[in-house]
Amino acid sequence: MMIDSHVHIGNMLNFDMTEEMVIESMKKYGIDYALVSNIDSTELDFEQKMLPEEVQISQEKSLERVLAFARKYPDKIGVLVWIKPYSEKISDELIRMIEENKDIIYGMKVHQYHSNTGLDHPRMLPYLKLAKRYGFPVMAHTDGDGEASVWHVWKAAKENPELNFIMAHMGLQTDHEEAIQLLGTLPNLYGDTAWVPLTSTMKAIECVGSKKILFGSDMPIDGVDTYHHNPKGELSIYQSYLHDLETQIGKEAYANLMYQNAIRLFHLPIEIK
Repeated sequence: MMIDSHVHIGNMLNFDMTEEMVIESMKKYGIDYALVSNIDSTELDFEQKMLPEEVQISQEKSLERVLAFARKYPDKIGVLVWIKPYSEKISDELIRMIEENKDIIYGMKVHQYHSNTGLDHPRMLPYLKLAKRYGFPVMAHTDGDGEASVWHVWKAAKENPELNFIMAHMGLQTDHEEAIQLLGTLPNLYGDTAWVPLTSTMKAIECVGSKKILFGSDMPIDGVDTYHHNPKGELSIYQSYLHDLETQIGKEAYANLMYQNAIRLFHLPIEIK
């Protein structure tokens, strides 16, 4: 079994990821289940400037789209709520949507960079309170510094021990050393493998064990064949995860990474056959 805990649909800046792409990629590469968030409600551009009002999509509208996707494929798709802490607040409508769809919503996703909001920022407090209310793990984009630093996730995890937090990318475009060190300091802090080289994931498993890392990919950011190659034709790092890693870390650790951790952390209603 393979569960990808970091998948998207939506249109944002120069990214266009459709529901059809996700399903085609899952079928083609043997992914059994995916946790999907909708990038439609991205707030800021690559220069940290607010996107024009005419292209802003509300949290509620974004959630509506991904919920419809999950309802269409209930055995394959689960939902992470993409939030907009920089420019929006929690509405009664958002709460109503969550209440009515608790059976397919499993967590919360925040893009610390494109929302210019670290998880320990005061703007996040109402959202963390909401996550506690529903028992949602919180997945956050992390990269080198600023509001997207892994340290903001660590601080939020330390201050909120009853919540689980995932450092997506474990510090994108870094050597991942900080993230790996932080993983071992808190029981409620996790990482995912999205754009993380296999060597760094293996080091993380060696340092903190196989129960602290989840398989994630950002699929279909490079198209239907994100698991195989990028648009330039260069082989994807995920080929090593799908075909080489089990022989290197063993069956039990590989099962934890590829599906068991996601089932445990997000309380997915998936029966292992």
